[in-house]
Amino acid sequence: MSMAPLTSPGPAPTATSGSQLLVAAAGGAPLLMRQLFDADTGTFTYLLADVSSAEAVLIDSVFEQHERDLSLVRELGVRLVACLDTHAHADHITGSWLMRQATGCAIGLAQVVGAENVTLPLSHGDAVDFGGRHLEVRATPGHTDGCLTYVLDDERMAFTGDALLVRGCGRCDFQQGNAQSLFHSITEQIFSLPESCLLYPGHDYAGRSVTSVAEERHYNSRLGGGANERDFVIYMANLHLAHPHRIAEALPANLRCGKPRASASGASQPQLTTENWAPIERSYAGLPELPPSWVGEHLDAVQLLDVRSSEEASGPDGSIPGSQLIPLPELTARAAELSAERPVVVVCHSGSRSALATQKLLKAGFTQVANLRGGLRAWNGVGLPMVQQLPSSNA
Repeated sequence: MSMAPLTSPGPAPTATSGSQLLVAAAGGAPLLMRQLFDADTGTFTYLLADVSSAEAVLIDSVFEQHERDLSLVRELGVRLVACLDTHAHADHITGSWLMRQATGCAIGLAQVVGAENVTLPLSHGDAVDFGGRHLEVRATPGHTDGCLTYVLDDERMAFTGDALLVRGCGRCDFQQGNAQSLFHSITEQIFSLPESCLLYPGHDYAGRSVTSVAEERHYNSRLGGGANERDFVIYMANLHLAHPHRIAEALPANLRCGKPRASASGASQPQLTTENWAPIERSYAGLPELPPSWVGEHLDAVQLLDVRSSEEASGPDGSIPGSQLIPLPELTARAAELSAERPVVVVCHSGSRSALATQKLLKAGFTQVANLRGGLRAWNGVGLPMVQQLPSSNA
């Protein structure tokens, strides 16, 4: 086979612009809201974005879910202005510091907590602006003395952290917790919202994701249905719960806003698993990806695996110089043809089949693997070189 330079087979179909995608992702509404969940700790994280400005805030991030959250921010094309915590958590480590390192966003936490690395200390009555929207800060101490509830400007939704849960509430037996304070916080700062206000909790362990002021006033087992302060205080005093199993690790880390601390050995704890062979970015689907621009500059450092059919590779779309062809249906049987010592970047027409191939290689034990984001369509879109396989004279 002889190789000849190939001009681009034509521009890829016009992609949805970032602003159009955000409008669509919000269902045509002026506000986008995404509720995310960490199954290990039962923690909810919330992304709110003002569609018109594409500015966003993140509430109660989880350290181990940083790559997931950052991928969603990037894929939606929003600019994160603040990463907020409802309190200093005792059951998980916040991802706020990591998110500030990645995006430059502010770190917001109650000023009374006195945590390190906070750039946006918050107090009752403050407002956190994102685009043309804002969150009202309401102090709701009782679970801890630094608990905050974030109320959307139109009072249609509020993010209550651990102060008020679905049919329950946060415990009051550590971190300066106080049952009397929590009763007044909930009844005066949360139950004073419109009955139709949707309440989004910091945790749930039974598959419940949202409630409302009206529901909790009527059915909350601890302080709804006409229960008074005495009822609530006695109830909370008799819970006798075990302490969160991660409190010794989580609380000190959260007083640094999740910033890793160097250990005696020089290693930082906690840590995320990172790939150091390339600037890997994980998609919201959790797939390791690389942009065409980086791959184009490092072709000599990677194995470029093309998983299209041989007909496609020799057709008008062409191939990336130096790529190795192993069609996707043959990959499992032929994976040994790849070197385990060199990173593999997988490519196909659009990035779809190569995503599956990337997953297969990871399961097969290849540790340095990434999908070419957008496939050949993206490669062509930025004008990187292509070649076409031409039949030889004796073919």
